[in-house]
Amino acid sequence: MIRVFIVDDHAVVRQGLRRILEESEGIEVAGEAGDGAEALSKIHKLKWDVMLLDISMPGKGGSDTLKQIIDGNKDARVLIMSMYAEDQYAVRLMKAGASGYLTKDVAPEQLVEAIREVADGRKYISPTLAELLLQECSTDLSKPLHTILSDREFEVLKLIGAGNTVTGIAVILSLSVKTISTYRAHILAKMKLRNNAELTRYVIQNGLLK
Repeated sequence: MIRVFIVDDHAVVRQGLRRILEESEGIEVAGEAGDGAEALSKIHKLKWDVMLLDISMPGKGGSDTLKQIIDGNKDARVLIMSMYAEDQYAVRLMKAGASGYLTKDVAPEQLVEAIREVADGRKYISPTLAELLLQECSTDLSKPLHTILSDREFEVLKLIGAGNTVTGIAVILSLSVKTISTYRAHILAKMKLRNNAELTRYVIQNGLLK
């Protein structure tokens, strides 16, 4: 029996995933968590084989949660589920230790297949992700500027590009205004841009809001 731990901040999503998994032979739901902090508090209390982890959650997001889990157990099997397309997060999360990456519009059959593969100790790599990983391994040095950002910096960049203020982003991510301002300063320095207008233009031109 494959025991799955579901981590997502939307109750309706957790219910939908639970329904799919409970109808699948050989799979059961070991537990649920509504955010990264709750997930980390439960990982040693529950018996689970595969974690389904949402990438975008308030407070401790999926990226930070994944890193902490992998730091504690490099063999942990964490399958990322996200509303974001593979070209935005998948490669960096696979490099951080994720066992696979799925978008939330995936068919139930593909979700179950991915869980079985990850439970067997294999990586789940979609054709799109395979292509991205090949590109990552190429010697082409003309990578987009945003690939040099940390996961949190990239998240802040996207929120700036969506028109959010520093204060608004602080509320969304449950962080202080000072912390968000620091992330913004790092982003501007790394990308050699001058202000929010240039950041927003970059986000739109590179299709990062899709």
